[in-house]
Amino acid sequence: MWNYNNFIYILTSKNNTVLYTGVTTNIKQRVYQHKTKKYQGFTNKYNVDKLVYYERFDHIEEAIKREKQIKGWLRKRKEELINSINPKWDDLFENLV
Repeated sequence: MWNYNNFIYILTSKNNTVLYTGVTTNIKQRVYQHKTKKYQGFTNKYNVDKLVYYERFDHIEEAIKREKQIKGWLRKRKEELINSINPKWDDLFENLV
């Protein structure tokens, strides 16, 4: 069965100093949880809640594989990925809602 709602996403802080890569099956809900600080953890501690990049996948396994790939990259390569679709590092959450 195909599920088109599998995503990897990259969040950053207000000043774009911290990057966080995650995977989810409901990107709107998950980013909202980051923004409202629903759970304690890395993104809450470092105030990481600005969505600057995401990709959609047909299968969760593909999304998890891509998440692991991106997490293994140096920051410079992650920045290049973000810049390829979002050079101003705007918060893309508003586009999802």
